[in-house]
Amino acid sequence: MLDSSELTRPQLRRQLRQTRRALAPQAQRQAARRLYRQLTQHPLFRRAKHIALYLPNDGEIDPRPLLRAAQRRGKATYLPVLNPWPRTKMVFQRVRRHEALRPNRFGILEPRHNRTQQRKVWALDLVLLPLVGFDRCGGRLGMGGGFYDRSLAYRGMRKNWHKPTLLGLAHECQQVDHLALASWDVPLKATVTDSAWY
Repeated sequence: MLDSSELTRPQLRRQLRQTRRALAPQAQRQAARRLYRQLTQHPLFRRAKHIALYLPNDGEIDPRPLLRAAQRRGKATYLPVLNPWPRTKMVFQRVRRHEALRPNRFGILEPRHNRTQQRKVWALDLVLLPLVGFDRCGGRLGMGGGFYDRSLAYRGMRKNWHKPTLLGLAHECQQVDHLALASWDVPLKATVTDSAWY
């Protein structure tokens, strides 16, 4: 576990990104399989009908086995899609098996923008989020763009929003002792790694 007390958020982000990118391809594949086993039998995953995931980038733990499992079980699956305008907005769009994807402005694959296939975030059951760092208290350090925080900002208006359930996905090496949360940070219900739930 990384001691975050001496590092600024940009320094912490840089160090954690280097750590996860340094994982060997075989270690990445093993982590994805273990993450799959951690989640597929859990009630949160089994009960969810509408699940948003992401496609891995920059050493993130790979949720594609979960995506395929959800689709085989007949669940509706969604990927984040960046809006052409405003450029700071992200939506969740349904993705089906074998659908053609294209790279967005960050080089991350996403479905072609189609409003008729999009679902409001509060109407999703489960959102599996990527992260750069996490702590045991639901803190999440993202890439710094704020896309997820802006999409989930409505949760700050009321304390009783129950949907969607937010789970961060990470490698074990991305855990830090403590993350100071900013006012706009949206806490997670839990973070799931390749070896444990936090």
